Amino acid sequence: MSEQTTPVDDARSVEDTAAAEAADSAEITAPAETAATVANTVPAQASASHGEPVPAGDGQPVEGPSMAPPSPEDPPLAAPATESSVKVKKDRRVLRAVLRWSAATLVFAAVGSASAYGITGLDRTDVPGLATQSDGRWDYPTIVKPPLPSGSPGPFAASNKAGVHSADLRKLLLPAPEGATADAALRGEDGWLARKDFVAGYAAQTDRDTVGQLLTDYAVRHIAARGWTTTDGTHTRIYLLQFDTAAVAEDLITNKVAFYDSPQVALRGATTVERDEEFPDRAAVDQVTRYAYAESKPYGAEGVRQAYLSAGDVVALVVQSRKGSAPEIPFQQTVVLQSQLLG
Repeated sequence: MSEQTTPVDDARSVEDTAAAEAADSAEITAPAETAATVANTVPAQASASHGEPVPAGDGQPVEGPSMAPPSPEDPPLAAPATESSVKVKKDRRVLRAVLRWSAATLVFAAVGSASAYGITGLDRTDVPGLATQSDGRWDYPTIVKPPLPSGSPGPFAASNKAGVHSADLRKLLLPAPEGATADAALRGEDGWLARKDFVAGYAAQTDRDTVGQLLTDYAVRHIAARGWTTTDGTHTRIYLLQFDTAAVAEDLITNKVAFYDSPQVALRGATTVERDEEFPDRAAVDQVTRYAYAESKPYGAEGVRQAYLSAGDVVALVVQSRKGSAPEIPFQQTVVLQSQLLG
């Protein structure tokens, strides 16, 4: 006997079938932290509108996620302050303060170093307040050695055993500085000074006789001279005496005229003369021997400075005098430049 269904039963079966299909299509996955703690979980089914317990893979109930959104009126939850968090904040503030002061210190140090370099890298005359006055040097023209005759060696060449200066002796004289007035009395005849005029520069008659005899004994060949007076009243005289060989000139200067402490013969105006201690040793010129002297106090009518030079076959005498005292710097400058011409 066949079963008969009523319309009501048909309607209920249709509703049950639809509900079952809707339930099958609604899958909810457990949260990540839940999946991490429960092994071999499977998708659980639940109502789309309620957060009821759903069966998990091991049969234990696991709370499903709540589908209701949080209320906007609920304030955000803040973690309670702990002693360790307060300490960390204080440490960070201290660290930031230290870093700020360290950066400031580095900036000031860099600026200070740059300023120091800028000062030390300048000349004194470029720094306001440290400008120095002129040290008194004279303005000499450009010094150029005269050319040697063709095929002639220099005075200190290895092939020149006699140490002879082959250049014109008159052209080896130092030129006068700018603004100086030439001393016409030292021009001589055709640039050569007479022997008697050179000897007249010594003070006592006995000294003049001694020098005159030495010039005869050592057979002086030529005497060239030049002199001038600068605007400050300093009178300069330069004499170049040439002999046959360097050996003759050296013997004369070291054994008869110039000694370490004082010269053997006295010039006019120089009463007490002794070694010039103010002349710097670093001003020496190669191949040139220098004997520098200065008049000691009390001066006579003038203060006198003098220097004998020995260079090859030439003996030079440089003299500077001025009322009161002869200036130190121009004297040293003149002696060095004349030495360079002979060296």
